[in-house]
Amino acid sequence: MGRWICCLCSKVADPLMLLLVLALSCNPSTAATTSPSVPHVKPSYSFGRTFLGLDKCNACIGTSICKKFFKEEIRFDTWLSSHLKLPPSYLLSYSGNYTDDAKSWRLVDITRLTSKYQHDRADRRICTSLLRTKSCSLERALRRTQRFQKWLHAKRLTPDLVQGLPSPLLRCPSQRLLDRIVRRYAEVPDAGSIYMDHLTDRDKLRLLYTLSVNSHPILLQIFPDVEGWPFPRYLGSCGRLVVSASTQPLRDFYSAAPEVAADLALQLLTVLRSMGTNDLNYFFYFTHVDAGTFGVFSNGHLFIRDASTLGIIDKEEGSQLIDGQQEHRDIFSCLTADCQSAFVSCDSIREKHSLVMVCQELLPKLLKGKFVQPVQEKIDSFLQLCASGFTDDQGVNEAIATLAEILKPLRSCDSRFAYRYPDCKYSDKY
Repeated sequence: MGRWICCLCSKVADPLMLLLVLALSCNPSTAATTSPSVPHVKPSYSFGRTFLGLDKCNACIGTSICKKFFKEEIRFDTWLSSHLKLPPSYLLSYSGNYTDDAKSWRLVDITRLTSKYQHDRADRRICTSLLRTKSCSLERALRRTQRFQKWLHAKRLTPDLVQGLPSPLLRCPSQRLLDRIVRRYAEVPDAGSIYMDHLTDRDKLRLLYTLSVNSHPILLQIFPDVEGWPFPRYLGSCGRLVVSASTQPLRDFYSAAPEVAADLALQLLTVLRSMGTNDLNYFFYFTHVDAGTFGVFSNGHLFIRDASTLGIIDKEEGSQLIDGQQEHRDIFSCLTADCQSAFVSCDSIREKHSLVMVCQELLPKLLKGKFVQPVQEKIDSFLQLCASGFTDDQGVNEAIATLAEILKPLRSCDSRFAYRYPDCKYSDKY
């Protein structure tokens, strides 16, 4: 082709035109250097509405942090690799990075309230039980329910509106607790009101859906860490994903050094004590604990990582549901739980409840074989007594105090425990 053009050029009468054509066409190297460069295209991160769960809204948790995702101010750890791919959608939780200024990043946990399989199964249950179809508009189906119609017309969230929901948080509700939920619901502009006038129909459905599936994000909102509650900070939700401050699960510390294990065990006892005695007169109890229930921040501070199994009894007002009455069950009662499962009676919860479970499931794995005799023998003896249950609730605080006295001297004061260092060097408290 170049030879043909050069032959054509030789017939051009104008010498200047001839030189121009020769320069651009007859010299391949010159043509390559003068061609415009291809602009650099920044790789784009495609979520898809399905991955986030936005395709299921307003049967979802919220949208308060979606902009952070789409502006790439929240990134999954896999995005730091060269592949720039989203992680598998079937995982229950993901490690992520969060920024407010695009310069400094901090770790966050990105979690689903249930597994994607459970979500999909619940979605099918909604369509098949309410509309008799395999697929449907979840929002349209849930809006038709009797419970949601009551929510639409309610001015205030009352115990009868949450009766039969599977969350332990709502097992023994008081009006004071429900007012706190409405007043501090973070997925809407803060109105500071106990009345639901500032909640749109969409907001009410999202709140009802969240309480029906998993109350973990609601607990993080109504008992924030900035007020001293032992929960990670709630940062927001997008579709069916929740973003909160990152913690490392307690299971990762089972093989920790003795002084670290002693410190975490003592913090665990402190959290249990605060759950039974606090300024707001709420009694928190666990219905289940495992190695992922508690987590540890990078500064060594222990928090409740998973609040989904926490129930609350209002010691000031008491429960406003009468035990033994006919439970109102509907589709919202069955999104994550068996519709036939029995609810725990409020009167059956004792102060020793959570401590006994922790002594059975967590403390032995954390403290076993860590210390020299006779200290280890004292710890093992106490844990056996605790795991078997106490004769009365009065002995719970005494038992916690006894184990705490054994553990205190086993801690150390150094930079590994940033949450209390260097304060521990100058205080008898530690």
